[in-house]
Amino acid sequence: MHVCLTIDFEQDCPPYLNGWRGASEGMPRLLDLLGREGVPTTVFSTGEAAERFPAVVERVVTEGHELGSHGHTHANFPELSDDRAEWEIATSAEVLRSFGPVTSFRAPNLRFPVRYLPLLERHGFTVDSSQGRYKPREWGRRPAVTSLRRLPASVTSSVLRAPRALRDPILTALKTPVVLFVHPWEFVDLTHENLRWDCRFKTGDPALDCVREVIRFYRDRDARFVRMGELG
Repeated sequence: MHVCLTIDFEQDCPPYLNGWRGASEGMPRLLDLLGREGVPTTVFSTGEAAERFPAVVERVVTEGHELGSHGHTHANFPELSDDRAEWEIATSAEVLRSFGPVTSFRAPNLRFPVRYLPLLERHGFTVDSSQGRYKPREWGRRPAVTSLRRLPASVTSSVLRAPRALRDPILTALKTPVVLFVHPWEFVDLTHENLRWDCRFKTGDPALDCVREVIRFYRDRDARFVRMGELG
């Protein structure tokens, strides 16, 4: 079994918050954990996050993780004009490729109109992870005709913070390749913020503990942790 544990590097819980504590506080702690566990990751960064926190992105690349694009400003692609959508893709690619190769893409909120897939091809992307297997709107939909390898997220990020008795049966049922994702802001204590419950429960230290448990859950089942590009 292959497992991709990925990170969406963005501002704090958009559109509900507008800070960057996840980038400055949560991301270094998460990278420390992945380093101790020897787990490679793909970091889908917005161009804006890379501009604000270049040292973090440099660390991602230096430590052997894959850098991917999450758009430039975390805009919602279904609401964009064709020109603005291409600007989001092209600008993020230009910013991120100043740090290293970037061939994987994930749209914010896992919402990406099929008509924009040729834009990814045009701008040198080979992998798209802008779908969610757990989203009803994806069920029964015909695969798009594209040269991109499309690798949907297997579950939403809050599942990883669920109690073990609920989480482990869900993880057990997932088929390879398993694509998981988290956000740096989940590793900052947001339990007292005015957020939806699924965004704020078990954030901070408990979230780090949960990621450690998930890593060891899959290790006990002889899973191999890989970057998205290795599956492309």
